[in-house]
Amino acid sequence: MERVFNFSAGPAVLPLQVLEEAQRDLLAMPGAGMSILEMSHRSKPFQAIIDATEANIRKVMNVPDNYKVLFLQGGAYLQFGMVPMNLLKGGSADYICTGTWSKKALSEGKTQGTVRCAWDGSADNFNHTPDDSELDLDPNAAYVYYTSNETIQGVQFKTEPNVGNVPLICDASSEFMYKPLDISKYGCIYACAQKNCGPAGVTIVIIREDLVENSADGLLGVLSYKKMAENGSMLNTPPCFSIYVVKLVTEWIMNTIGGVDKLYEINKMKAQLLYDVIDSSNGFYLGHAKPECRSLMNVPFKMATDELNDKFLAEAKALGLESLKGHRSVGGFRASIYNAMPVEGVQKLAEFMKDFMQKNG
Repeated sequence: MERVFNFSAGPAVLPLQVLEEAQRDLLAMPGAGMSILEMSHRSKPFQAIIDATEANIRKVMNVPDNYKVLFLQGGAYLQFGMVPMNLLKGGSADYICTGTWSKKALSEGKTQGTVRCAWDGSADNFNHTPDDSELDLDPNAAYVYYTSNETIQGVQFKTEPNVGNVPLICDASSEFMYKPLDISKYGCIYACAQKNCGPAGVTIVIIREDLVENSADGLLGVLSYKKMAENGSMLNTPPCFSIYVVKLVTEWIMNTIGGVDKLYEINKMKAQLLYDVIDSSNGFYLGHAKPECRSLMNVPFKMATDELNDKFLAEAKALGLESLKGHRSVGGFRASIYNAMPVEGVQKLAEFMKDFMQKNG
């Protein structure tokens, strides 16, 4: 069956060579005689896999030695709770609310203690990120939390917010590994894998060791950063297959792409293809985010009226351009062009958008 270009926001597109390698090894991993789906997480072959995956992440992201890399379950939603469970410790935390996911994190944080909104973009339907001068930050906060790329609204921080000496916590789920980052600026940065670096099932948490050591005691083991770190992410059975695929994706980034620096250049080029069509359409297409805050990963846009929406989606689907319907809170369309989206897919979408405009404008 011919593969379509999958613009889904997640679970999302994976590199073709990763899928092919996983397919080849599915019945029996080389040297193991069994599938990764059957392999004990206590076995030497799987220990080699999880060790290699961590080493790859450390290399790709240039993770300092004083940070732990954890492989957890429960997605970003569980991190909405685990972060305050572990790090609040009776204090207060600040949340920068730039879209749906940071607002959800704030809401979940409130179930665990005192958290407050330090900036809220809901009045403008979350179409931009704040300047540092707009943030109402508590210098004594336990941490400052933000979502670096809002998947639904398509707004993205171009640089980390300046929060002084307060630990910065980041949900990077929909942009993880898309460009080089200075990890030392973060107390903790995490990502559910299914948007940009693997399949659903594993959440990667990169957290500074002092935050792990000083995290709350008395928590259920799987909800404790400290206990999960002490047990090498294997207090219980980890999501073995998902971790294995992240290993393959990180190898693809390093060996096929040539690292995150080159990947960042490709990602900028892909996004520009779509934003150029939107900006040159004389209002036929309208972007959601302000230009200076536009995401390189998620491109939401709509037409002046909704009457052509179904036609656009049907004609796109006929060309093998799938999952372009926008989220109900924004409307219109959304193209998620994560790391693994081929340039050819974005070029095909851009050409279709121009052709559709010429025929219907």
